[in-house]
Amino acid sequence: MADSSQSLNFFFNDSDLDETTTVGLVEDALEGMDDGELYLESTQSESFTFDDGRLKAASFDSSQGFGLRAVLDEGSGYAHSNELSHEAIKRASDTVRSIKTGSNGAMSVAPARTNRQLYAPDNPLTGIDFDKKVALLEEIDAYTRSQDDRIRQVSASILGSWQSIEIIRADGHRVRDIRPLVRLNVSVVMGEGDRQEMGYDGQGGRQSYDFLFDESAWQAQVQEAIRQAEVNLQSVDAPAGEMTVVLGPGWPGVLLHEAVGHGLEGDFNRKKTSAFAGLLGEQVAAKGITVVDDGTLDQKRGSLSVDDEGTPTENTVLIEDGVLKGYMQDRLNARLMGVAPTGNGRRQSFAHSPMPRMTNTFMLAGDKDPAEILSSVKDGLYAVNFGGGQVDITSGKFVFSCTEAYKIEGGKIGAPVKGATLIGNGPDVLKRVSMIGNDLKLDNGVGTCGKGGQTVPAGVGQPTLRVDGLTVGGTA
Repeated sequence: MADSSQSLNFFFNDSDLDETTTVGLVEDALEGMDDGELYLESTQSESFTFDDGRLKAASFDSSQGFGLRAVLDEGSGYAHSNELSHEAIKRASDTVRSIKTGSNGAMSVAPARTNRQLYAPDNPLTGIDFDKKVALLEEIDAYTRSQDDRIRQVSASILGSWQSIEIIRADGHRVRDIRPLVRLNVSVVMGEGDRQEMGYDGQGGRQSYDFLFDESAWQAQVQEAIRQAEVNLQSVDAPAGEMTVVLGPGWPGVLLHEAVGHGLEGDFNRKKTSAFAGLLGEQVAAKGITVVDDGTLDQKRGSLSVDDEGTPTENTVLIEDGVLKGYMQDRLNARLMGVAPTGNGRRQSFAHSPMPRMTNTFMLAGDKDPAEILSSVKDGLYAVNFGGGQVDITSGKFVFSCTEAYKIEGGKIGAPVKGATLIGNGPDVLKRVSMIGNDLKLDNGVGTCGKGGQTVPAGVGQPTLRVDGLTVGGTA
């Protein structure tokens, strides 16, 4: 729950910190600066892994600490500690003030206040006991193995975390948020003779474990993992060359996230290292393409009531009908670019300084029926799921491997293929989209985004898309 009007006594009841003294220390540390904050964090996390018919690993971690940041012009000083004490904050203050070189900054206006709540504050780690979590994994394992004699290995895991934060600025502005996050993963290995293939499905979001314990939900995950493994067992070598590619809805939006989304973050554009730098107001994609970053979706993995600088998240239009409209901004880059922050200042933990990052980034639906899109392709590739990829933010060039893809033959889905990779350039691909489906889908809550050595939860999504003239690397 984000709440700017009430203090969060959690940090002051369970530590040596005194509220009045702490606020005074922050005020002293940031005197004469342009911006900055004290970021307090307490996190609990756990994981359970069931593999080879038994509980393979179980862990529980608890951490707390603070990060103190001072910002002056383009520079920032950052210090952090897992010791919540006035003495530690004083030491951090000496470090961050080293960036002050005689300039007199004027503290930036504080973020807007909000009491918006996108997820329940309940701690998912305390609602269901250890034995029940292990019992669920045992049940998933037994159910999965009973579905098909060809299943050779089953792995299931539960991950959960509960994070409490408070942000204190020099002007006394206070923001708090309590963030749950859960996830259930199921993977299977299926074999026929000497050949083995894998299938996987994951579900998650900012909520309690309750929805993961729903029998119909986790059984659907099992069936999806088995389906993928069966498809992969039937796969043939992928074709290669330039061809029409149809991208499925939902998780294939990870390509949009990597090849386009990072290039629309404020820091890369302020420094002019993005392929989209200096193109505001210009046509950067085919007409009909609208891309947004929306951190306000209830219970989604990438959603936040407020970002890690205290700015309320929002639905930010990045590309509208093919025209570049804006970038995702944290406070520092927004100030230097003369625009408003968009609630995209994120950090992995108190040990990291915030930077502009995506929340839930996706392309809006068009008006084409997915069946019409597939039938329009005489020969090509239908890419449904992706694995790893590499992207160059400066050029936009990418390489992505497909974990589930099919030949398109005569406008119909043909044989599944293995070893297909998509090779291209993000900005160029946006211009090659010729048909946009009406079936927008978001991913199931498993995305993790990496940047600058930090990882944060993120969401992706898109409708079915037809992309003309995309290079496919294959094995045929």
